[in-house]
Amino acid sequence: MASSPHSLVYPLKATRRRVPRVLSIAGSDPSGGAGIQADLKSIAAQGGYGMAAITALTAQNTQGVTGVHVPPVDFLRQQLEAIGNDIEVDAVKIGMLGDAAVIEEVRRWLGKVRPAVVVLDPVMIATSGDRLLAESAEAALRELLPLADLITPNLPELAMLLGESEAADWDSALAQGKRLAAACGNTVLVKGGHLEGPGCPDALVNTVGLLSQDVVVFPGERVETRNSHGTGCSLSSAMATAKVRSGDWESALRVVKPWLHGALAESAVLEVGKGNGPIHHFHALDNGLQPGEFAARLWEEARPELDAIHALDFIKDLQSGALGENHFAYYLAQDAIYLNGYSRVLARASALAPSEAEQLFWARGAQTCLEVESELHRNWLATRESSSQPGPVTKAYVDHLVAASASGSYAVLVAAILPCYWLYAEVGRQLHDGYLESGAPAGHPYADWLRTYADEAFAEATRTAIGIIDVAAGAASPAEREAMLEAFSRSCRYETAFFDAPRVHG
Repeated sequence: MASSPHSLVYPLKATRRRVPRVLSIAGSDPSGGAGIQADLKSIAAQGGYGMAAITALTAQNTQGVTGVHVPPVDFLRQQLEAIGNDIEVDAVKIGMLGDAAVIEEVRRWLGKVRPAVVVLDPVMIATSGDRLLAESAEAALRELLPLADLITPNLPELAMLLGESEAADWDSALAQGKRLAAACGNTVLVKGGHLEGPGCPDALVNTVGLLSQDVVVFPGERVETRNSHGTGCSLSSAMATAKVRSGDWESALRVVKPWLHGALAESAVLEVGKGNGPIHHFHALDNGLQPGEFAARLWEEARPELDAIHALDFIKDLQSGALGENHFAYYLAQDAIYLNGYSRVLARASALAPSEAEQLFWARGAQTCLEVESELHRNWLATRESSSQPGPVTKAYVDHLVAASASGSYAVLVAAILPCYWLYAEVGRQLHDGYLESGAPAGHPYADWLRTYADEAFAEATRTAIGIIDVAAGAASPAEREAMLEAFSRSCRYETAFFDAPRVHG
């Protein structure tokens, strides 16, 4: 019978994440869907601490803007100075600026403080079509662009910044993004939301080598909804927050894009306004997951496979010492081949991870895999005859993990990765306990191997991995959670087949 999960699962230990301190410099929307109000919700939804310096007051709702008031620029200076003199700002999101004097004040403050991350959403035209930036201020805004690390215009704003006609198709939009990135020396997020058709792609465009490629496209499906008020504000502030955690724009967008898709898809439940309503920033909270709940569900998925593994002749004979040498050699050889592929998948998880702590965790796992593989070859396989070719189970398992890594979903990938930690740790612990309960016989041919299962560092890594997956599930959509369960379950089945493979193929 499989053991209780308490030894490895509870208490769940997720990696500690630093809370990004993010300042929004933007206008206010009294209806709560856009501007400062949307920014603060987005920052909170991404796990950040939001602050706000208000550049303009608007009278607006879901049907349009009826008035704009720009307070004296001296008062904006007081807001920025009050924050800068007291609080370390990790990232700045810049939205509606209103006029040239406001833009110049923001430019002066940025030059003085030099925040590590600056995202500029060039708010010029509202979704309703209302102009939010004085025409006389457009030149000043263009001069501010080079101070940003990321620029997030919609297609009408992208065209206005370049003095061109609005792009009518995706290729034209990418070309405009490249021209703006080249002119400003930063990264441009090209958004396909204004284009026709079922697809809604986004792309990070950069011509100065800060991305792995000059253009990284993120495909997406369009959400049919009238509730898109504040989408641009929400995306840009979420990107600023996610960038602090992930360290690069590509990883940030991999987190933010599915979140925004869910916020649009769930927007109707808010029932706000008669016009273009707001998105649902906190849609993930409505999923109702409590800490540890998803991990407990995974445990129930894993239990049948653990029972099956413990019933295998390979496991019984390994514990008793009756396992044939040829079967053990086959297992070791396949394990070495598997670890080589698994290390590459862990490296991919590190690249997609939304926080520095998780990046380091998976990177250390990849390094450990390669070290263990070298150890297997050096100490165990050197004196045993074994094949250097992957067996059918090994190949199928690695192919499954590689497919998960290519899905683009960090949550699905880490769910697929987890059984190699969790099931292996549970099986290894029981094997080691059984060896000790039998008196740890000195003549046991696999005694040295069984002793390796007593590694507390691996048990601790397993607890951390479980915590990471549990947190990822909390931020995932219901559909993505189902994909996580499927990826996890399939990996569990491969774990069973892997332990049985020496008997079948060895």
